[in-house]
Amino acid sequence: MLPLTRFLIPTIILLAPLVSARDVPPNLQNLYNKLLKQKSCKHPLASGFYSTEDGPDTSSYCGDHLSDFQILYLRGRGRGRLANMDVDCDGVQGGAGDDGRCSIGASPDYQGTTAFQDMVAAYNVSGVNDLNTYVHPYVVFGNEVESDKHLKEWSVFDPRAYLVEPLSVMAVVCGGGSKLVYGVWGDTNGDDGDKSMVGEASLALATACGGVEMSGSNGVDEEDVLYVAFTGSEAVPGKMGAKWDAGSFEEFEKSIEGLGDQLVQRIAADGKASGTVRVSWGLMVWMFVALVGGHLGVYRI
Repeated sequence: MLPLTRFLIPTIILLAPLVSARDVPPNLQNLYNKLLKQKSCKHPLASGFYSTEDGPDTSSYCGDHLSDFQILYLRGRGRGRLANMDVDCDGVQGGAGDDGRCSIGASPDYQGTTAFQDMVAAYNVSGVNDLNTYVHPYVVFGNEVESDKHLKEWSVFDPRAYLVEPLSVMAVVCGGGSKLVYGVWGDTNGDDGDKSMVGEASLALATACGGVEMSGSNGVDEEDVLYVAFTGSEAVPGKMGAKWDAGSFEEFEKSIEGLGDQLVQRIAADGKASGTVRVSWGLMVWMFVALVGGHLGVYRI
């Protein structure tokens, strides 16, 4: 008897939603191309992260454009190395769009809730208590430590220390630089694995980048994905600025498209760095608190 999975997998792919991504605007394309040519981040905000389990701990949260463009992003060390995209299945199960590709057990580090579940629930949108990996294109950004055994050796980073707010809009360039997808900062990397990892997003976002073959155990392997976070409260759509009760990726992503386009305009036309990171007093205070908190081992998301 032929195994049932031979028939189930093609059926799941056929039933999966057909998602799409937009073209990358010239200014963001220029930035992407320039970052690929650079060897490393000049002003790392935090380093020592892994993009792959068997790779080096050379990924950083980069602040090269923190002052001039008010953005943070992930990148590796070496030309052409940004980040990959593993699939995060955390959050709602059995909701809209659930085709089984991110079922419990498909992802080795599944968590029943996302990091900002309480904030999503506080929006008090009918039927929405958390993010849905099949619908909401969220990015896993920031690294936290919860186990005492990891306090010393675990690399951590809190984007809020640099004024990036939870559930704010993020821009993701993927497909070898040919696609732009808007998402939200919706989860964080915990210390439930063996290493402090980066480069992860919801199934909805991964499908827009890599196609319907994406699943909880299959993501984008190429380290050519650019995750861009924007600082400031103006990057947060809030309850009314996004369709949190959307029934599909397309519906939700369309609801944040306008804000995403506006935020991307921060990036200069040529994508060039100013060469100097100038930090406001408010940001310096946040940076000091984050540094001291991390040193004392009290960092928490």
